[in-house]
Formats: sequence, structure tokens, C-alpha cells
Amino acid sequence: MSAEPFWQTKTLAEMTRPEWESLCDGCALCCLHKLEDEDTGEVYYTDVHCRYMDTSNCSCTVYLERNKKVPHCVWLTPEQAESFFWLPETCAYRLLAEKKPLPEWHPLISGDPESVHNAGISIKNKGIADDRIPEEQWQDRIIWKA
Repeated sequence: MSAEPFWQTKTLAEMTRPEWESLCDGCALCCLHKLEDEDTGEVYYTDVHCRYMDTSNCSCTVYLERNKKVPHCVWLTPEQAESFFWLPETCAYRLLAEKKPLPEWHPLISGDPESVHNAGISIKNKGIADDRIPEEQWQDRIIWKA
């Protein structure tokens, strides 16, 4: 058995489902709505999050039904790894796809699921639900460029 952690010895495609799921640090940044500039293809993050996001703990309240309730919700798979450019630079899926190490605050490194929130990386208690603001106002809520 290897002394190295699975994320250092396996490709994304080789990971088991539980290993894959454990890569998620719980930041919920992927649940923020993004806007794409049609001319340049640049992606911009807003502070508008999915209506099913519980920002008190950064979890989806309809996780197993999310694709039914929100048809455009992205379910990440290893086959999509080359298109992870739109994910935050801190996302483990993107980092590993780009052959970069996990940050020290990642729960797999720290052993603490709160470390992502303590590091200020998550949307815990931040943002506004998409059913509380008209979509035409989302452009005014841009917080960074991907």
C-alpha cells in the first residue's frame, strides 16, 4: 500500500466515487452563478448562488435531486477535467486536473472540514440566492473573473 495519499497517486479518472467526492472542499464556489462574455469567452463569478444552497454550511439542500430541480447544474466528472478552467483556482478538481497540489487548508490535508471556511475560501454566510434577485441584475453582482 502506498504511503502517498490517493490524490497524489491516482489520476482523476482512476479515483473511486468516494475518493472523487472527497475532493470537494465544501467551499460552494461552484454554486455561484457565472456570466460569460459572449465576445471574449471570459467567465465572471457573481455573488449570486443557487436557491438550494444553504450558505450556513455550504451544502446543497437538494444534492441528490439537483439535476432534476436545476437542469443546468453541473455534475463534475473526470471526463470533463480539461474543461475545469471555469472552476475557482482553489478547487481541488481543477488543481489536480492541472497537476497542482492541494492547498494546506483543504480538508483532505488539514483533516478539518471547517478549514476551508476558516481560510475564508468558502461562501459561508455570503451572497444572495438566485430567486431573490432578478437575473438582469446579476451583472451588477460580479465579484471576480475566472
